[in-house]
Amino acid sequence: MKPVHITLIILAASLCRGDQSTSDPPRWAMAGVADTSGASKAVSASREEAVILTPPPPRAPRINGAKIFGVRPGSPFLFTIPATGDRPMVFAVENLPAGLKMDAQTGQISGVVSSRGEYTVTFKASNALGRAERKFKIVCGDTLALTPHMGWNSWYVWENHVTDKIMREAADAMVASGMINHGYMYVNIDDCWSVKPGSKDPSLGGELRDAQGKVNSNRRFPDMKALTDYIHSKGLKAGIYTSPGPLTCAGHVGAYGHEIQDAERFAEWGFDFLKYDWCSYGKIAKNKSRGELEKPYRLIGDILKKQPRDIVLNLCQYGMGSVWEWGQEVGGHSWRTAGDLGLSFEGIATALFRDGFDVYSRNELHKFGGPGAWNDPDYLLLGYLSNWKGATAPTPLTPNEQYTHVSLWCLLAAPLIFSGDITRLDAFTLSLLTNDEVIEVDQDPLGKPGRRAAKEDNLEVWAKEMEDGSKAVGLFNRGEVEARVTVKWPDLGLRGKQTVRDLWRQKDLGTFEGQFQTSVPRHGVVLVKMAALAH
Repeated sequence: MKPVHITLIILAASLCRGDQSTSDPPRWAMAGVADTSGASKAVSASREEAVILTPPPPRAPRINGAKIFGVRPGSPFLFTIPATGDRPMVFAVENLPAGLKMDAQTGQISGVVSSRGEYTVTFKASNALGRAERKFKIVCGDTLALTPHMGWNSWYVWENHVTDKIMREAADAMVASGMINHGYMYVNIDDCWSVKPGSKDPSLGGELRDAQGKVNSNRRFPDMKALTDYIHSKGLKAGIYTSPGPLTCAGHVGAYGHEIQDAERFAEWGFDFLKYDWCSYGKIAKNKSRGELEKPYRLIGDILKKQPRDIVLNLCQYGMGSVWEWGQEVGGHSWRTAGDLGLSFEGIATALFRDGFDVYSRNELHKFGGPGAWNDPDYLLLGYLSNWKGATAPTPLTPNEQYTHVSLWCLLAAPLIFSGDITRLDAFTLSLLTNDEVIEVDQDPLGKPGRRAAKEDNLEVWAKEMEDGSKAVGLFNRGEVEARVTVKWPDLGLRGKQTVRDLWRQKDLGTFEGQFQTSVPRHGVVLVKMAALAH
C-alpha cells in the first residue's frame, strides 16, 4: 500500500468569533470546511461554521434513492418512488409486474408479487417544470435489503420516553421534511414499547403476554396495528425492537422462550424490521463461543423466514465473536460492528473515529458486507440528541465531524438510520441527510463496501467501487490541524485521466492525471467521485 502524501498547514489561533452560516447553536472546533480549490485556508481556531454544502434539489423532477429492491414471493410489497421537485407531481411505472399497483399522486407501489424473478421497470415523474425517469429493478426471491436500510430510529433522542404519538409524528416528519423523497423508508421504534415488569410507572404496565403467549405492548402504545397502518399509509415501513433475552436493555419484556409467538405478533402487527438486541441474553448464553453467540440469532432468523411478510433483521450484539463472519449465515440483514456510538454523549466523536475507522479497517470488514447483508456501525447521530441527563442538545460533533460521519457511513455501505429529533430538523442537519449524490454512494446497486486504500499518520483515503466503474473516494483528516492531501492513482488502482466531482457540493472539479490534491480540515473530509475520462 502506498502512503498518502501530505503537507500540514498550521492554523493561526484566534479569539474572534466567526459568523454563523445557520441559526443553529455553534459547534466549537478548530477549523472550517475545506476549500477544494486546493488553496491553503486558515480559519478561526475558536469555532467552525455549519456551512451547508448540499445544493437545493432542482425544482424539476429528479428520481433518487435505491435502484434495486428485494421482496419475497407472496409478501406484501410497499415502496414509495423517492423523487424531489415541485409538487404536484405525477408518477407512472412501465412494466410493473403482475400483482402490483401504483398511486399516481403519491408514487406508492403496493400489492404482492407471486412469481420469482427479476423485473426491470421504469419509474417516471413529471411536474409543470419537466419530467424524469429511471430504471429500477424489483427482485422477487429470498434476499431482502439489497441496499443498506435508510430511515429513523427513536433511541438516541427519545430513549425510554418513546410513545405512539412520537412514532406517528416521526412518520409525519419523514414526509414533511422531504426525507422520503431521498429514499428514507423505515420508522423504527427502539426499546421501551413492551411492558416493564415491576415498574411503578402505570404507562409502562399491563399484561406481559396474551393467552397465546404473544407479547403485548405497554399503555404508551395502545394499538400497534393501528400504528403500523398509519406509518404504511405514508408510504413508509415500520420497525420494532426486542431482545432474545428475558428482558431488553432497559428492562422491558424480551422474547426469550417466546420467540415464535413474538415473531408472529410482529408480523400480525405489520412490522417490516426487527432490531434484535443481545442485552440480557448474556445471562442465558453458556459462554462466548461462536455457537452460543450465533444461537439466538439463528433461531429468530429461521422463524422470520416463515412469516407471511418480509421482516428485515438487524443483529445488535456489538461485534462480538466477529459477527461479520456469520451474521448473514444466521439470517441477519445487518449487524452491529461495535458498541453504541452514543453510549456517552460527550464521547460520540471519539467513538466515531475509533469504531467507524479503526474497527472497520482493522478487521477488513469490506470483505464481509454486500447486498442483503451490511456492516452496521450504528446510527447517524446528528441534529438534536438525548444528552442522557433528561434533555436534548445539539450533537457534540462539529460540522466537519458530521460531514465525516455521513461520508464514512456511505463509503462503508452502512445503513443510514438517523436517530436525532426528526421533528426538529435544522437546515444544516437536513442538508447532511438529503444530498442525493452522497446517498447514491451508499445505495449503489453493486453493494461493495469501501475500504481504506491508504494511510499516513492522521490522514486516510477510503475508496468504494461503484456499479458504473467509477470510484467514490473519501479523503479524511483525523488530525488537529488542516492538512493537504495528495492521492496518487496507484493508491486507488487508477490509471490515466480521471474526472473528479465533489459530491457534497455536487460540483465538477476538473480532470486530473496521476494524482488529486486538496485541503482537508481538522476532523473533516472531502468526498469525491472519480471516473475515467471518456474517449
